[in-house]
Amino acid sequence: MTVAEPVPTAPPMPPLAPRAATVGGSPVRDILAVTARPEVINFAGGLPAPGLFDSEGIAAAFRAVLAETPERALQYSTTEGEPALRTAIAARTTARGLPTGADDVLVTTGSQQALSLLATALIEPGDTVLVENPCYLAALQAFAFAGARVLPVPCDAAGIDPAALDELVALHRPKLLYTVPTFQNPTGRTLPADRRAAVAEVARRRGLWIVEDDPYGELRFEGERVPWIATHPGAVERTVLLGSFSKIMAPGLRLGWLRAPAGLLRACAVAKQAADLHTPTVNQLAAARYLADRDLDAHVARVAGIYRERRDALLAGLPDALPEGSGWLRPEGGMFVWARLPDGHDTTELLRTVITHDVAYVPGAPFFAGEPDRATLRMCFVTQSPDEIAEGLRRLGRGLGRS
Repeated sequence: MTVAEPVPTAPPMPPLAPRAATVGGSPVRDILAVTARPEVINFAGGLPAPGLFDSEGIAAAFRAVLAETPERALQYSTTEGEPALRTAIAARTTARGLPTGADDVLVTTGSQQALSLLATALIEPGDTVLVENPCYLAALQAFAFAGARVLPVPCDAAGIDPAALDELVALHRPKLLYTVPTFQNPTGRTLPADRRAAVAEVARRRGLWIVEDDPYGELRFEGERVPWIATHPGAVERTVLLGSFSKIMAPGLRLGWLRAPAGLLRACAVAKQAADLHTPTVNQLAAARYLADRDLDAHVARVAGIYRERRDALLAGLPDALPEGSGWLRPEGGMFVWARLPDGHDTTELLRTVITHDVAYVPGAPFFAGEPDRATLRMCFVTQSPDEIAEGLRRLGRGLGRS
């Protein structure tokens, strides 16, 4: 009788990197997965309204590019981006008050990639990064993956408190400040011009990078445009300006960009070579063709007008939907309304009940780098019609016990 030899036990596989094990996924994405049913009126997303995409214009741009220059469109490209698109982005940036040349621009695969590249180029594990409170969630993820120590800057309804920023910079010597000063995600607030100047002065005096993210700035419904922080004296050489076509053209193109001083831009280009070599050529050329053949500003103005109607519908219905004593910010543009329920409410726990009424929002807690305010929530108003918003708010009111 033959006795089988015991099978050696395989050694365990090497573990994941600590950052992969400790940085969680996006709660917004998790909520969207739970609320994907078509009957749910979903205020949780951060998506532009798909029915407003200029699909015919974008399709025409792709057809033209593939018909006229197929070899180029389907070939590898340079890491920095297609010259035609970089030139167009530079021209749009210059027209909005910040003189920019094509060599100042790096095209990225969405502006989210720009954040990752900056984290790679600037941040060592343990470095301090300052963020708004609350902050864009995916920025918190990017900085956490880089091993940063992320500290929140005190903010009010207008945004960053420059005096508090000055104290934090003096105390912690951070590498950078990350800010979305116009129609911020998640709050919708806009930093006033005088505070932008003060933030620029703190950065100049203390020696600080500013990462100024502007994905929503063109979606203005009312009021006057506020110049970028980068336009203030002494700021341009220490500010990285991020932009995106996701909210004004189409997010599926995955086209963003960063404008940065030469040395930092070069470091980001090297990081991008390691990440994806370059952003898809055909998408870049189609976007450049679209900008040449179509009036993007007119399209954005049309979209903003419709978004304004939807914002107004949401604001009109909030008093009856939210508990008495709630408050909210009135954005002058963008995609989001930020609300706070009275003390004692936990919007994460309440969402379990609210979802059973076929409506959803995003709890505010995940947007905080420090101690979260659990009574807060974010609502995106752009993907539903005014009638759908009204029905969604009626469902929300029932879920929150208002009726």
